[in-house]
Amino acid sequence: MKPIRIGLVGIGKIARDQHIPALRADRAFDLAACASRNADVDGARNYRSIEAMLDGEPDLEAVAICTPPQFHFDAARLALGRGKHVFLEKPPCATTAELDALATLARAAGRTLFQSWHSRYAAAVEPARRWLAGKTVRAGRIVWKEDVRHWHPGQTWIWEAGGFGIFDPGINAISILTAILPEHVRVARAHFLVPSNCAAPIAAEIDFEAASGAAIRAEMDFRHTGVQTWDIDVETDGDTLKLSNGGADMAVNGERVAVAQSAGEYPLLYRRFASLAADGASDVDVVPFQLVADAFLVARHTSVEPFE
Repeated sequence: MKPIRIGLVGIGKIARDQHIPALRADRAFDLAACASRNADVDGARNYRSIEAMLDGEPDLEAVAICTPPQFHFDAARLALGRGKHVFLEKPPCATTAELDALATLARAAGRTLFQSWHSRYAAAVEPARRWLAGKTVRAGRIVWKEDVRHWHPGQTWIWEAGGFGIFDPGINAISILTAILPEHVRVARAHFLVPSNCAAPIAAEIDFEAASGAAIRAEMDFRHTGVQTWDIDVETDGDTLKLSNGGADMAVNGERVAVAQSAGEYPLLYRRFASLAADGASDVDVVPFQLVADAFLVARHTSVEPFE
């Protein structure tokens, strides 16, 4: 089958660490062009804007958007309007209404919109979902703590309005939670710690409530140094499940469970994108995004020291 000619928009850390290696290893894609204000990619034609890329590469079939979320909507709307399939890096957009509008545009254009949740493709997530199926959830806990200076070095957009702050990584935990639980959850309460010089939280505590009434507590912090922590614990009747390392590892009742090694989150994401494009279908799960938006709506805010 002829590879899909794809353009990549936004050449930052996530594009270089994940998207470019995944695309170049996948024979279903030809990374033909890239668009970035100040970065080039060897082996692809480089442009300074998505508009210039689409004008210069009219035969592109797909576009992957890896810019900060504040710019996703305009870029995706332009690409869909030019008849391209669109892959959206997470978080999806700056607002839930923007994502809904993009899904409507994709349907009208007959093109694929793939809202990616890469953490759902970690090796232990699907085994955890199967293990929890049919069980009664009694309680849960999320601990998602990492060092923003390591994962987002020098990036200021994350602290601006629409940049999500701690929820840039925290939405990964929520995407896993909503994938594995056998019932819906809602946000009951939230507390954000917001640096006095930022518009987005650097840490958060969120109390979720499952449909059955089970309480799930989330603790998220972008100031964490040392060993990075991405864990989800779920208690059921008599058993406990633990996902660690961002969903890569699984334990039941304290005993590690062997899971098949994944091909990698981003290779699997692009495999899914190629399949969707071939079928003319879309995959847009808004639930993790809605829960983050709900947390912003109900949260109590506490101002903390500036982030430098």
